[in-house]
Amino acid sequence: MTSDTLLRLLVALMVITVVARLAGWLAERVGQPAVVGEICAGILLGPTLFGGELTRLLFPAEVRPSLRILADAGVVIFMFLVGSELNEKLLRGQGRVVARVAVGSMAVPFALGAALALYLVDKHSGADRLAFALFLGTAMSVTAFPVLARILADRGLMETRTGALALACAAVGDVLAWTLLAVVVALAGGPGALWRVLFVVPLAALLVFVVRPALTRLGDRRNRRRSTVTWRGSAGVLVVVAAGSALSAGATQWMGLHLIFGAFLFGVAMPRRNWDSTYEWALPWVRRVSSLLLPVFFAVAGLAVDLSEIGGFRLGELVLVLLIAIGGKGLGTYAGARMSGIEVRPSVTLATLLNTRGLTELIALTVGLQLGLLDTPLYSLMVVMALVTTMMTGVLMPLVHSRSYLRAAVQHPVLPPEVRPGR
Repeated sequence: MTSDTLLRLLVALMVITVVARLAGWLAERVGQPAVVGEICAGILLGPTLFGGELTRLLFPAEVRPSLRILADAGVVIFMFLVGSELNEKLLRGQGRVVARVAVGSMAVPFALGAALALYLVDKHSGADRLAFALFLGTAMSVTAFPVLARILADRGLMETRTGALALACAAVGDVLAWTLLAVVVALAGGPGALWRVLFVVPLAALLVFVVRPALTRLGDRRNRRRSTVTWRGSAGVLVVVAAGSALSAGATQWMGLHLIFGAFLFGVAMPRRNWDSTYEWALPWVRRVSSLLLPVFFAVAGLAVDLSEIGGFRLGELVLVLLIAIGGKGLGTYAGARMSGIEVRPSVTLATLLNTRGLTELIALTVGLQLGLLDTPLYSLMVVMALVTTMMTGVLMPLVHSRSYLRAAVQHPVLPPEVRPGR
């Protein structure tokens, strides 16, 4: 890399950081998650405005490979965090209800999305019909677990029964969505790559039955030796996180899957037992690194979004995508909740919350674009869908439920008796 290219890269990173921070701040000022503003910033830095002249000026061809490397690093770290924050305690005492609601929230939009794919495949994709149908169904059924957690925390709803149930369903949905996406990636890779995907089973077993117990024992040994958390010990956690995520991501990349799957699996396998104290010190640093690199991912993703040439036909497709994404997710969640005995108002709340897609959707769409399953017009429409469904959660929540009613759910659960505390 020449000194001139390095300077251009530094300028590009500075612009991305400033624009993303400003857009995130503006989003929070109007009651939206910061990620909504950051995604909008990535789109605005893309070719949508000024015929792409601004994009070519800010991000010349020689700096884009470096930006993509940083974007991949940011996504790998983020996916590790998603995996590490999946908490099996969310399912304790309400597994059956979570299963019904999660399956309903995934199955209906998946089926409708797959049906839509049959209409769109000849217009937007030259890929295998089965892979395209599975991918579009998966993209329609995604819920953004991290963004949903942030929305619940910001509104003080994390401790309510409805909020906890929404978070548990989103966690289960995340696992299902990434599993489905892994199948899609394997299919899109062709028959020659399918055999390597089978190695994901021993990789998962290695992480769960070897790496996790080993790290648990290591944490127990450290706790016996030290009564307080030291900087050196916490720095060791950062090394474990970085090395483990990189090796696991590299393994799934070799298998023909994406880097994100390995990072996610390592995050799930990372133990919390005997590591809580160092997690409290080390994970905020991991999150800071992720927050610095994710805007680069949004900018790189925005380079493929072009909304400048959307005409009447594309607007019709966008309406169709939104109807299926919002309606399928809402109806599936509501039906699953009602079949579980949940009352009408909290069922509507769950349907509203689980329509949040955010960054998780954007990562899935980026994988689809890289695989050639999506062309630029459909990718752009799906990014708009991800934005709209995330923004509508914050807008609709005050309408479907008052905060006082949701807070009252802590003392007066609205879930069936078998999932109430102590049962």
